[in-house]
Amino acid sequence: MQKLSVLALMLSISLSAAAKQETYIIDAGHAFPSFALSHLGFSIQRGTFDETSGTIKFDPVAKRGSVEVTIKTASIDTGLEKRDKHLRGDEFFNVAKFPTMSFKSDTFHFEGDKLARVEGELTLLGVTKPVSLSASHFACGKNPMVMKLECGAELTGTLKRSDFGMSNGIPMVGDDVEIRLEVEAIREEEGGEGAGNK
Repeated sequence: MQKLSVLALMLSISLSAAAKQETYIIDAGHAFPSFALSHLGFSIQRGTFDETSGTIKFDPVAKRGSVEVTIKTASIDTGLEKRDKHLRGDEFFNVAKFPTMSFKSDTFHFEGDKLARVEGELTLLGVTKPVSLSASHFACGKNPMVMKLECGAELTGTLKRSDFGMSNGIPMVGDDVEIRLEVEAIREEEGGEGAGNK
């Protein structure tokens, strides 16, 4: 019995050592970070960012991973250039001083085989705060267009923009912001080849 326990332990250690986090490069053409917040209590205003980059590392055996996402704040798009120009100014995203915002995490929580949430830190306007994102979708497999392994996810959460020093317009423009990150990432090949816009 003791021998079986030792063998089981050795097998567990061997499998753990063999487990490897693969690196996936975010496909900028299929990354869609967006936000939504109240405007005067009458409507929900939405916007996106058009330039996103980063990497995801994922080990499905050990059920662990990490993610680093960088978003160019000047790429904000709410559908109205005059409003976008205002949002790029120092009252809101202050893109001249803070050209990027980022989300970093090395904590993936699973419920069985399903990714449930990702906990990390968001840096915006030079302020870093913890943010928890729920995974409403997560899947990995072979992309039939490029014939490479790929993972895709949709992550959602809420934050208070005032926590990051962006308090202009509150309460007429909402403080609570719903954030959503839809992303596809293609596994990095040997030699550094990764995602492309497909």
